[in-house]
Amino acid sequence: PHTSYLIPYMNRLIHETSPYLLQHAHNPVNWYAWKPEAFEAARAENKPIIVSIGYATCHWCHVMERESFENEEVAAFMNAHFVCIKVDREERPDVDMIYMEACQIINQSGGWPLNCFLTPEGKPFFAGTYFPPVAMHNRPSWLQAMKNLSDAFTHKRTVVEEQADKIVAMIKNGDSVLIQPKIPIPGETLETSDSKNIFSTKNIDIIFGEIGQRCDTDSGGFGAAPKFPQTHTLQFLLEYYFYTKNPNALEHVNLTLSRMIHGGIYDQVGGGLSRYATDNDWLIPHFEKMLYDNALWVQTLAAAYKIKKSTLLSETIKDSLDFVQRELVSDTDSAYGFFSGIDADSEGKEGTFYVWDYKELKKMLGKNIHLFSALYNITKTGNWENTNILWRTESVEPIAEHFGLSIEDLEKTRKECLEKLYGKRIRRERPITDTKMLLSWNALMISAYAQAAEALDYDDYINAAENVLKFVLKHFKKETGKGYYRTVSQKSIPKTANSDKKSPRFNFVKQYDAFLEDYACLIEALLDVYAVTFKPEYIDTAHELSEYVLVNFLDKTDNLFFFTEQNQKDLILRKKDIFDNATPSSNSTMARNFFRLSVLLGNDSYKEQAKKMIESVADAIKKYPTAMARWASVQQAIVYAPIEISIIGKKNAVKKALELNTYFIPNSVIMASPERDEKYPMLRHHLPNDPENKSDEALIFICQNFACHAPVKSVAEAWKLIKG
Repeated sequence: PHTSYLIPYMNRLIHETSPYLLQHAHNPVNWYAWKPEAFEAARAENKPIIVSIGYATCHWCHVMERESFENEEVAAFMNAHFVCIKVDREERPDVDMIYMEACQIINQSGGWPLNCFLTPEGKPFFAGTYFPPVAMHNRPSWLQAMKNLSDAFTHKRTVVEEQADKIVAMIKNGDSVLIQPKIPIPGETLETSDSKNIFSTKNIDIIFGEIGQRCDTDSGGFGAAPKFPQTHTLQFLLEYYFYTKNPNALEHVNLTLSRMIHGGIYDQVGGGLSRYATDNDWLIPHFEKMLYDNALWVQTLAAAYKIKKSTLLSETIKDSLDFVQRELVSDTDSAYGFFSGIDADSEGKEGTFYVWDYKELKKMLGKNIHLFSALYNITKTGNWENTNILWRTESVEPIAEHFGLSIEDLEKTRKECLEKLYGKRIRRERPITDTKMLLSWNALMISAYAQAAEALDYDDYINAAENVLKFVLKHFKKETGKGYYRTVSQKSIPKTANSDKKSPRFNFVKQYDAFLEDYACLIEALLDVYAVTFKPEYIDTAHELSEYVLVNFLDKTDNLFFFTEQNQKDLILRKKDIFDNATPSSNSTMARNFFRLSVLLGNDSYKEQAKKMIESVADAIKKYPTAMARWASVQQAIVYAPIEISIIGKKNAVKKALELNTYFIPNSVIMASPERDEKYPMLRHHLPNDPENKSDEALIFICQNFACHAPVKSVAEAWKLIKG
């Protein structure tokens, strides 16, 4: 090979804590992390920058690393002609957000790995995703792409910089497609001009109709493959069903959840949801498992279970949380956080950990192989790449009849077989776990535990939610001020002769200021944990953080929030997170937070803030409802007004609140206290002078739209009023 440009390299990623960056720490590439020294080097050496973005569980990221970044000739060219930066998109979503948009502008598509070419000032002039080691499928090789772009930067610098300026301008203006600040004409207020149309049941019905056109009525979900869970849209449909009793909304949620639970996207052996399915029927997963997907999955299952108390839903909630607790919990002493995800690959191939050879199954299961094959669609030749993915048959009655078994005996045998498979699988080579802990994803899982506790009335889930919240509030908090960090990684502390059982086992390394997403999800988690513990300090902390967000993130020109804090200086511009993608948009989550807090605190300005945020993106909600579904839920909550439930009394206040939690009452706000509390408007109700209530039994007050029913004592009476 041509080696005239081989030069020594120094890979700086060895000093990082992100598992993704550490995967690349021994490449022969002179990698930098996204730190000031990389840009200083680019300016000093007058070199363009390659920023390569991915994440630890990304299959094609691994492929490109093996093919190109581990190749010494390729790496030498990178080192000679570029300053090379590696970014973990989960650690730095702000960086990914900007350069992914550049990629989409240039290619009309995007994905990971994301490879973007920048000027020394950080402006993108070209971007792409995966580049093969040799040209194929109309893609240049990585080396060809780099040579062409290096040559352009050296000999056509003016053209490159003009291109970069145009792309930056398009990125900067990208939000304006979605955001439409409402400016009233003279003599009109927003309330009299636009708001009545936006906040109307007719508008919600239009949004539901648009979603209906995207429903796959055969296999569930929305649109064609690849199929993503789209839990925000399912949540909107459940809430729409509550308000309108339209059976189509509930039927589509039930269909979708059933197909996913029985499909390959759900791990039939170990629990937990994969990131997406590559086919229309949810049978072939992309095998990586992410913390955020499983958190949102559990939240949706919990909401559905409140409506339809099915064993299938409750078992799936339990199995999903067992998976998270078993495979993603950090190894700490008491309070704990959660790791980010599990790779799709093991033994150098995608899905190896999860699939089964027929002969292997027959050896393990013996005479039960035929029954198990019927239950999970196993074939001798395999149902995917000569192996078998378990797809659970939805209707087991014909199978039980064929094998002469009762349903009870069939279920017993099924579970025994799964236990054997699990015992075999844990002895396989495991996919890697991404062990960094992210504030927003941990907060989503806190909410999942709290909502599962509501649905199933499990104290263990309340305890888990509080344990993780305790960990987050302690270890993500900055040493000074009110701010938080985005990432926390644990490093073992070596034992010494002086170590004892009380000595700390881990040192927690914290990096990067938290983003809007982190604060929004944490505020939501605090409110969700309040709803199962009724400890007012959680509301107070949520209020404090909301004020912090208003000061440090708000753009007053459109009443929406930037993704990055105002004092962050290492990006070329500040962007806003609008779409509800795999995770809910940080802006829609903040709108929901403000709306909930407006009721809990009696703060009208918070309600107005939520409404202004909806108004800024109202047209986009109607045009792209499945990509704005969390927004649509907040809009729907404002239209129908929340049901306010106050439970006050020395006996059984919390017990009654927890019992009411098991009912599906979306967007309701429940507060419980042994006595009146002037600090919170919902707890200011005067207890009637009732001589019949000598036992101090807690009374339940049901209010909505500034009107209250007479208080009742039983949950059954309260539910009757709510249904009415």
